[in-house]
Amino acid sequence: MKKLKKLFICVLALSLVLGLTACGNKTPQGNNGKKTIKIAYLPITHSVPLFVESENSKSNKDQFKNVNIELVKFGTWPELMDALNTGKVDGASVLIQLAMKAKEQGIDLKAVALGHRDGTNIIVSKDINSAADLKGKTIAIPQKFSTMNILLYQALKNAGISYSDVKTVELQPAEMPSALAEKRVSGYIVAEPFASKSVVNGKGKILQTSADIWKNSICCGLILRNDFIKNNREAAQQFVDGYVKAGKEAETKNDKIQKIASKYMNVDKDVLDLSLKYTSYTDLKIEKNDYNVLIKYLTTMNLLKDPPKYNDFVETSLINKAEK
Repeated sequence: MKKLKKLFICVLALSLVLGLTACGNKTPQGNNGKKTIKIAYLPITHSVPLFVESENSKSNKDQFKNVNIELVKFGTWPELMDALNTGKVDGASVLIQLAMKAKEQGIDLKAVALGHRDGTNIIVSKDINSAADLKGKTIAIPQKFSTMNILLYQALKNAGISYSDVKTVELQPAEMPSALAEKRVSGYIVAEPFASKSVVNGKGKILQTSADIWKNSICCGLILRNDFIKNNREAAQQFVDGYVKAGKEAETKNDKIQKIASKYMNVDKDVLDLSLKYTSYTDLKIEKNDYNVLIKYLTTMNLLKDPPKYNDFVETSLINKAEK
């Protein structure tokens, strides 16, 4: 009798454990069955569509029926890329050249959209009046593998001087305005809002915009891990649908958009106004011709030996469906 009682207790305990486990499987990640998408970002104006989509996902449950969006903030590009490459996040808004380099090294990433259009300016001290005046000067860039570096290369070439005629130094974007003010550099090129800070504080001026130098330049991209896309196609589509819509909303640059941007970036209103003025968030599809121009620059400047081909790296089906 005692043996039967012990057996009954064991069976009951096992049933309870299995029941609790089954309940847990019904709600993965504790989000009522929704897929949580982790997206890495830096607090820059180029990431505004992500900020808008994140806020929309909290208020519009009908649009985001199957996904939760979790934005993960990073302070530097290397930290962000480490998280993306190792699968700690599902995607990122990042300098597309860094993602291309990772792809070249065997990390299976896909570029699904642009982060923005334009919004990258060459900022210089007030005694600089042309790109030719930069000869012999020190110019700050955020990364060697960046559109900013390519834009500087092309601006100097257009002015008839060589890239080797200037000294480039890599600085954190937040450090660049103070470096210019303290005359440690004569100019810099970086993502907004760090360019506009020097204009608003009166320490610098815009020498050239990205639109002046390279029309349809490709800078930041929305990158997803390919394993995430393959295993979560519906969630990936819903995410890109919301992203395209958020880009169109961001383009209004109204009070709502400024309020959202300020929530994710510590920036003065005057600086944000100026940085938004130079940045566009529509037409975010990565076109093959523009991508091939980028590849040409990367190989000409010996930045990448074997950049990924458009069809191997750019995933267009998600944004094509989103735009319909």
